[in-house]
Amino acid sequence: MPPTIVGVRFNPIGKVYHFDSGLITDLKKGDYVVVETTRGKQLGQIAQIIEEPGSPPDGGWKVIERRASARDLVTRQGWQIKEPEVVEFARQRALELKLVGVKVISSEYSFDGSRLTVFFSTETEEKADLKSLRQDVQRRFAPSQVDLRQIGPRDVAKNLCGIGACGLEKRCCCQFLSEFSSISIRMAKEQGISLTPGEITGMCGRLRCCLSYEFDQYTEARSRLPKRNKEVKTPLGVGKVIDVRPLQEMVTVEIPDVGYREFPMSELTVLSGNEDKSGGK
Repeated sequence: MPPTIVGVRFNPIGKVYHFDSGLITDLKKGDYVVVETTRGKQLGQIAQIIEEPGSPPDGGWKVIERRASARDLVTRQGWQIKEPEVVEFARQRALELKLVGVKVISSEYSFDGSRLTVFFSTETEEKADLKSLRQDVQRRFAPSQVDLRQIGPRDVAKNLCGIGACGLEKRCCCQFLSEFSSISIRMAKEQGISLTPGEITGMCGRLRCCLSYEFDQYTEARSRLPKRNKEVKTPLGVGKVIDVRPLQEMVTVEIPDVGYREFPMSELTVLSGNEDKSGGK
């Protein structure tokens, strides 16, 4: 009998990690479980049941240790209550140590408190010397094993949350994006979006994640339309393509002695280049 693979989240909008349910056969979405991770024991929530898991990763699937009990949930909550104290202490020590450009963002205890991770960001590309800071945090919060982990601008924005650049009450990253995809300036160009930095930059200072939401649809739609400066035959004569509206499949054409006119692609025939195509397909 094949193993039952489940997706586990350790944060409400965090990445989903896959585990073998082992001998626990009745897990369902929403259940809490205890698992062993590279950052110690963690308490996570079942986010999905994988029907067709495919090939296992190198080393096989990690097995869920057990279903979480009420005591486990209280234990986790107890450690979470201590996390703001860690952040406050680390920030104060960073100031005292004059760690310029280093910002302590958050902290996270492992389920059993054996490990403590402090997340920080830097404003420079130079690697900061955080040895003294880690040692100070280690002494203050022993016996937990302290680890300092740098995160990027998008992760910082996700952690802080707040209003999105578009006006949404919550930014996409802290509302539903569990992973960040690669965003390029080409995505804005393909959709005809203004390249003004304020129009395409998110609160994190990076290109907005939403530029990728409709990119594939625009790319597919544009593939069916002639490019700018192509000659096309229209019901009013031959003209040159000036602009296109991909999702509406409309093309603006400049026709001599007529001027600018807009036509649906079904009324046009491309006359030149290797992209010859006819409308009405």
